[in-house]
Formats: sequence, structure tokens, C-alpha cells
Amino acid sequence: MKTRITELFGIKYPILLSGMSWISTPALVAAVSNAGGLGVLATGPLNAAETRKSINLIRKLTDKPFGANASLLLAHSVENAKVLLEEKVPVINFALGKGDWIVKAAHAYGGKVIATVVNSHHAKRAQDYGCDGIIVTGHEAAAHGGDVTTFVLVPGISAELKVPVIVAGGIADGRGLAAALALGADGVAMGTRWMMTKESPLHDNYKQLSLKTDIYTTLYSDRIDGMATRVLDTPAARSAAKKGFSLIEAFVSAKKATAGMDQSFTKLLIDSLSQGVKKSVQLAHLAIGGEAYRRATEEGNLATGVLPVGQNVGLIKDIPTAAYVMEQIVAEAKLIQKKMGNQLSD
Repeated sequence: MKTRITELFGIKYPILLSGMSWISTPALVAAVSNAGGLGVLATGPLNAAETRKSINLIRKLTDKPFGANASLLLAHSVENAKVLLEEKVPVINFALGKGDWIVKAAHAYGGKVIATVVNSHHAKRAQDYGCDGIIVTGHEAAAHGGDVTTFVLVPGISAELKVPVIVAGGIADGRGLAAALALGADGVAMGTRWMMTKESPLHDNYKQLSLKTDIYTTLYSDRIDGMATRVLDTPAARSAAKKGFSLIEAFVSAKKATAGMDQSFTKLLIDSLSQGVKKSVQLAHLAIGGEAYRRATEEGNLATGVLPVGQNVGLIKDIPTAAYVMEQIVAEAKLIQKKMGNQLSD
């Protein structure tokens, strides 16, 4: 299977692991890369030392290409991004900020950079300052998807860009891969499907709960972490969405989040306030949501945890190995391609 994405990253299949906090850890990253795709490390919950340690562990687990992400909205993301550059990570994926400085530094050592966006405006900007590819996130996706569904988003954006387009949102099997390629994408990024594998560190409480869902069992709200986000529809998620923002809870969550970071909570607070009230409130919201996400993924807390999932969670009915998922998706996509060829022939 060959697309511009497989050529760009030197991978066998145009399938990526989305960088999911507390989920896309070294073991899962290496498993996806070893299976022929591109594993992407999530650095959001990590400090600089932990990020470097994770990169070194990935390199012990695989000799295949891999990537790592940096969500530039987060206060510690710049330090993590600098570590990715120092370690010469093959592919860097950034989001929620301008990464032109990352592009310049990565290109200096031959690295590739992809930006995650939800609309054509940001996609064009990322292309203009040198990104090698774009991940576009549809409305169906887990966490922070856009307002437009994948079926419309991909042909709309791919027609406007020269660089390769990777789509995230709604893809869980070979049907999704085949459809994405037909719509004009050069590859796909999956989160929810990889989350439901044996190598995924997601707590078994939520793996088993996710198996019982259907395609309607998600909740979309901007009151959980301050941004429109899609999560598993549970009593805890509904409670979080109803309760909304609490300054006291934000203070506690932010302090807990910075406990393992390289910077103090006081410095984080000062840095946030220096960026304006709106940005400070947004970061406080993210701290609350992040703590709820951590309780779900790491602790399996069904009472207060909240799990980001895509609408495609209802399509997933097993918890196999990452290698099996990759083999099945590719095989199914090839069968669909053959079938479509016959259907469309004169």
C-alpha cells in the first residue's frame, strides 16, 4: 500500500496512531510502528525528562519510524517540543499553536512535521510555513474534533492543499481507510481503535465499558475541558458537562497536573495570567478536563472519570493486538478496493 504518506514517513501502511494523553505511551507507539504504521507518542502529561525517557524507550522497542506530539496550548509544551528536536524525533506532530519554529528546527536534521487542524484556514497556514503534512480532524473524532464531518472535511481540505492530508475521526476498520483514501486523504490517524488493543494502557474498566457501546454512545460538549470535545456518554461525563467550570476545582487540578512537571504551579499561574484572562480560563478548563481524563484512563474510575472516544467506538467489538488490527484493516481495505473496481467497471 503506497501513498504520499508512506513515502514521506518511510512506513508500510498509511495508518497513524493519534497522540492520546495517557494512552499513546511507548509500548503502544512501538506496537503500531512495528505493525507497519506510525506510532505517535503523546507528551501532554509528561515533563521534559519523562519525554526524553519515553523517546529512548521507544527506540529500544522498535527500529521503525515513529513520531511524537506537542499541544502548544499547554504551558510545558515548548520544553517538550525542544526535547523532541534535540532527540531528532523522525516525525513531530503539533496542535493548538503556531509551529513554524518546530518546522525549521526539524527540517535541519531531516525530520518531518505535521500539524493537526480542524479547518482549511489553519491547514493553509501550516502548509505556508512549511509543514510536510496536515492531520484534519472530523466531527466524529474523540476529544477535540471540528464542526465538519470527515466525509465533507477531507475532500474540502485536500482540494485546497498541496501537502499530504491525513484524516482523523470515524475510522476504525478497512472500510474507513478505503473511504478516506477515496475522499482524497493520503492516510488516516486512529485513536479510539488503537485505544482498544492489548498494548493500550487504557484501564480495563473502560475497555470493557466501551465494548458495550453503540455509535450513539458519545457526548459532545464544551463544558468538560473548555473546548468542544467528544467523550464516552456516561453518568460521570454528563455530570461534568452539567457542572461546567469551577475555579476551585481548576486550581486543584492545575496544581496536581504540575506536581510532576519541571515548573512550579506558581510559575504556571503567572505564565497563564500573562497571556490574558481568556487564555488563563481556557487553561484552567483544560486542567479540570485533563484530570477527569486521567482518572478514567489510568485509574479506571467510573464515578468521576471521563474518557474521550470517537463515535466509531460503537463499531469496535474486540480487544486484539495492534498487529492484528493493522493486518485486518489493510486486508479489508484491499478487498473493498477490489470490489469497488469491479462495481465501477464498464
